[in-house]
Amino acid sequence: MITHIFANSFVLAADSGAGGGLSLIILFAPLFAIWYFLVIRPQQQQRRKTQDMLANLKTGDRVLTTGGIYGSIVSFRNGVVQLQIASQVKVDVARTAIAGVVTEETGGEGKQEPAAKQKKP
Repeated sequence: MITHIFANSFVLAADSGAGGGLSLIILFAPLFAIWYFLVIRPQQQQRRKTQDMLANLKTGDRVLTTGGIYGSIVSFRNGVVQLQIASQVKVDVARTAIAGVVTEETGGEGKQEPAAKQKKP
């Protein structure tokens, strides 16, 4: 008799969990979609953009390394880029250490106005 009562309670517990799998999927599907569009997809786009930039480097481009060094590309060889950072000073860096190509707009050297001129009365 006692085993019959316990057996019925286990059967009822197992039956109530059968629909739980579907509710978990319904709960986690929107969470995964939000995670995909807020985290995974932007990272993929940024990685693709960086790979395109590294693939399109050419001699003479002015670049910024991840270490903060500005230089002009002199040559390429097997994943290594030779930068000229001053006259008669050349440095070898990994191609992946290049953070971006510097244009005249983003160069920032002498382009910023003093804080006093930026304020308008």
